[in-house]
Amino acid sequence: MHRQFDDLMLGSIELFCLAGELGGFTAAATAAGVTPAAVSRSVARLEARLGVRLFVRSTRQIRLTDAGRVYMEQCRQALTQFADAERMASGQEAQLSGRLRISAPTTYAHYRLLPALPAFHREHPGIRLDLHISNRNIGFADEAFDLAIRVRAPVDSSLIVRHLEDSALVVVAAPAYLAAHGVPRTLADLAGHECIQFDLPSSGRRIPWLFRQDGADVEFEAESSYTVSEDVLGGVTLARAGAGLFQAYRFVVQEYLESGSLVEVLADFGGRSRPYNLLYPHSRFVPPRVRAFIDFLTARVAATP
Repeated sequence: MHRQFDDLMLGSIELFCLAGELGGFTAAATAAGVTPAAVSRSVARLEARLGVRLFVRSTRQIRLTDAGRVYMEQCRQALTQFADAERMASGQEAQLSGRLRISAPTTYAHYRLLPALPAFHREHPGIRLDLHISNRNIGFADEAFDLAIRVRAPVDSSLIVRHLEDSALVVVAAPAYLAAHGVPRTLADLAGHECIQFDLPSSGRRIPWLFRQDGADVEFEAESSYTVSEDVLGGVTLARAGAGLFQAYRFVVQEYLESGSLVEVLADFGGRSRPYNLLYPHSRFVPPRVRAFIDFLTARVAATP
């Protein structure tokens, strides 16, 4: 088999990734124990091979080009897989290390994912967690994420979808709002209330409220003086401030229900939920650190009341 990469080229890739991560040739040289000139030569060697510029250089700083950023993410992922393969071959797979890049939406991150991570870190202290907390849909190929948590599973044959849980929905309001405007008893009553809305950041489409009435699934859409986008937790804050009714995940508002700062309404029309899914690229080789996190999170969710 013809060799595509010699030792010099692999070393150049490692130095390039260091320079991209640390933001400079001197910093990369210090970390690697070589000279800044050696780092510069390595980057120039890669740029000549690829025919593209990887860094924009000035007298004060360097920064990755768009092509350089994509190339670095892919190279860093490949180098991590090399390290994982070596540990597995040498029987050291129990000592997991490397970077784990996870993307999660704000609600699930704050109330499910982030509280669980210290326990995972205690089990695997060598794994560095890189967290992207946003409702934006990320691209696995372009941004080199290992895992993502999303409500809507994309139609993409290159991704594996693992169902995590179905999260119950409830309609809540502050006691002061209900005292001033009355408690809705039927779905028809919602027409006379402020029903705080949330727009999907990916499409701008308004998310309908979900109910179950007489055994049938029902969707409800209403106009409101308040519309929130990007961060659904803004709707919860508005409801707590007395702005109106809001439909949220029970796990998000449970502490407020227990303290009495929010009250559940229309419980007779409840029973609906939305799914949360774990997504990761379909590959013959799943790095051990990724497999360890998948097993950890699915077990953690299964044990959550």
